[in-house]
Amino acid sequence: MEIIPSSRFRGTVKYIRAFIFITLILAILFTLCLAGVIALAKIEGAPPLAVPQTTIFYADDGTKIGESDNGQTRYWVNLRDISPSVIQATVAVEDRSFFEHHGFDTKRIAAAVIADIKAMSKVQGASTITQQYARNLFLTLDKTWMRKLQEALYTIRLEVNYSKQEILEGYLNTIYYGHGVYGIEAAANYYFGKSAKQLTLSEASMLAGIPKGPSYYSPFNNEQRAKSRQKIVLQSMVESGYITKKEAAAAYKAPLVYSRNHEVTKKQIAPYFQDVVKDVLRNKLGIDEQTIEMGGLRVYTSLDPKMQTIAEQQIRDTIDPASAIQVAFVAMDPHTGEVKALVGGRDYNKSPYNRAVQAERQPGSTFKPFLYYAAIRQGFTPSTEMRSELTTFTFDDGKATYTPHNYNNYYANDTITLAQAIALSDNVFAVKTHLFIGEDKLVQTAKKLGITSSLKQVPSLALGTSPVRVIEMVNAYSILDNNGKKVEPVFITKVVNHKGETIYEYNAESKQILNRDAAYVTTQLMTGMFDPKLNDYTTVTGQAVLHDITRPYAGKSGTTETDSWMIGYAPQLVAGVWTGYDRGEKITKLAEKQYAKKIWVKFMENSLKNEPVQSFKPTKGVVGVYINPDNGKLATKACPIKRLTYYVAGTEPTEYCTEHLDKKKKKAPHHKEENEPNWFDKLFKWF
Repeated sequence: MEIIPSSRFRGTVKYIRAFIFITLILAILFTLCLAGVIALAKIEGAPPLAVPQTTIFYADDGTKIGESDNGQTRYWVNLRDISPSVIQATVAVEDRSFFEHHGFDTKRIAAAVIADIKAMSKVQGASTITQQYARNLFLTLDKTWMRKLQEALYTIRLEVNYSKQEILEGYLNTIYYGHGVYGIEAAANYYFGKSAKQLTLSEASMLAGIPKGPSYYSPFNNEQRAKSRQKIVLQSMVESGYITKKEAAAAYKAPLVYSRNHEVTKKQIAPYFQDVVKDVLRNKLGIDEQTIEMGGLRVYTSLDPKMQTIAEQQIRDTIDPASAIQVAFVAMDPHTGEVKALVGGRDYNKSPYNRAVQAERQPGSTFKPFLYYAAIRQGFTPSTEMRSELTTFTFDDGKATYTPHNYNNYYANDTITLAQAIALSDNVFAVKTHLFIGEDKLVQTAKKLGITSSLKQVPSLALGTSPVRVIEMVNAYSILDNNGKKVEPVFITKVVNHKGETIYEYNAESKQILNRDAAYVTTQLMTGMFDPKLNDYTTVTGQAVLHDITRPYAGKSGTTETDSWMIGYAPQLVAGVWTGYDRGEKITKLAEKQYAKKIWVKFMENSLKNEPVQSFKPTKGVVGVYINPDNGKLATKACPIKRLTYYVAGTEPTEYCTEHLDKKKKKAPHHKEENEPNWFDKLFKWF
């Protein structure tokens, strides 16, 4: 037996002690470094989990009408809204030790290193779900040591600040599944036409295999490779104890029915409307473009899909396909201002220019209701008479003249009432009224009604010669329909961010901006275009569509050489149509001049088909009396035609029509009539 010299023994102990000391120091340093990294992760706090997500637009019934995604589809769903089979399949095939490790799987890393050394190349990955999520969230794909270090730091930050469930939820919502699809919800919809919550074991195992190589394992690119990968996923689930071999075999054999909807270009729903919604998000709500496109917003709009479909269908059915004439259409709820349908042109793909909100065109006689509201406020009544005859007006201190013409140069060459003037669209009566009450009154009224376009204070303004937008006109008519309460066009009712927080919600404000009674009288005047009782030297302007009407409407048409308009309303809906040529060509064909009216009446009738018939409810300060429409006087039993007409209380006629009485009975009745004010009313009025 060899005896170790004491000197050698002492040397060996010295080395062992040195090794232990160095190891201890290194262990302490490693522990300190690790503690420092963890402390730093805690100090820096939870990294933001915001990732690009698809913004979705919804109609008023909750149906999806479109999305903004820049070619990428991304949705975010809670973990509880994901099929358990998806969660199990993903963990089994991607990171079996996910719930045990703290961001890094040392065993997998060691195994991967050995495998790579043996093969002399990188053949096995060791990234955990947390590492992959960190990469998806924050990092570029460049393969540098700096990127690796950043990935490790982000991984630690995620593990320190978030629960395993939160990390798994984030991973499943950000992983790439090929074909521009990110996240399990988008993948489930893309491949199988269903939500992530509805996925079966067979479907879940197929999708879980795709992220390893999205283009390589996509069933749409190569189903055989995808099935092979699915088998690996199912086997991993068996080994992890999630399912049995029998369940795996059944899932593998189960036929998969893929959704092919993505292969067909989906028809855009209300593209002009969606453009306006995005503009409102940008310019009124102050949301930046990047957030609109990929901020995961849920934008709830006012659009009624049924009304939108009706509007588009009536435009297609009415306008000759060979015609180059264009169209703009807007429908609104008069009580809320919500825009229910909008069309900015005949073909969005050919011309995205939105004529409903961008183009300014001469409104023609559709401007007259604003004039007659102003006149009623100045003392005019539906019975006010003026002569309808060719007249030349002098203005601008005698420096200029203006001669308006009626349609087809028809004139009564006699007196007509205001009620007849608006129903027959008499231009001479309108200009006389305009000059009589003062040209500033029409401008003031139009501005009150929300007309923001520039208006020229000239005699011809009464005939709508200053260009305006369709959306402005329909909104103004909504205010009249609403008895003078202010409304503004509403396109968005609510916006929810990617966290589910409501960041905007529309709240209607009720503000009376017009006199209620005068507004109601104006509405009743506008029903005249559909009432043949007001026919005189020509027929009422709504004569051509009377056979299509089944309920009370108020409205006004307007025609210039280059523009054709129709705007009108029922108590619960208002709509306006403009037709014309983009370059201002003259509308010469008779059929084209009728397009606006036909589109309007068919839209209104179809949209309200299943709604109750409503009449315009009188306000408290108006009085309805029967008059002879030919002269505006109170009708007697002898009058062949009587028409119920409304007046602001106190302005109703008191004189009876005597034109149809026998000579013996020509004197008006002396007994007290229902419409004659009593002594109290006279005293109150005097006071």
